[in-house]
Amino acid sequence: MRKMIDFNGSGSWSVDEVRRRYEVYVQKYGIRSPRDLRPSVLESPNGRWTYPIMHCVIEGIESGDAACAEIGIEFIEEDASFSFGRILKSNAARALRGIELTEAQKDRIRERVVRMLEVGYLPREYRQYAKLGRKIGLGDRLQRLRQQAPFGNPWAQRYYRYFEDHASD
Repeated sequence: MRKMIDFNGSGSWSVDEVRRRYEVYVQKYGIRSPRDLRPSVLESPNGRWTYPIMHCVIEGIESGDAACAEIGIEFIEEDASFSFGRILKSNAARALRGIELTEAQKDRIRERVVRMLEVGYLPREYRQYAKLGRKIGLGDRLQRLRQQAPFGNPWAQRYYRYFEDHASD
């Protein structure tokens, strides 16, 4: 029996759903040459492995595709776990640091970064989220952190100091 393994998520993170949202964002941003979002597939006599479509989305972010950036922001806003999620979320945040974002997108990222720190949810990919927060600045959310950061958590204290030193604009 041949193995069929799909490393993509389900529901709103399935290949079809990511492609559907991409098409909506292509229309929203008026992109004239949309990307062909197609996950990598490895086939052998033993099986078929479909790798995450987020690899294609991250490549799109790196090339400045606004529709891919929107999906990348949704991805880092997501709490759910994914196959290869830690590295994909880190790479999405890193790619988002390299492009121009709208104020609305920056605001969503600020909210995500601050909320995660407030509740002390600091997975490995948070390091890249913090760098993204530093680049765009936290604005008035830094004041909120001063009042609500979980100061009993040494990692939260570390990131709070990082933001105090580098993201206070």
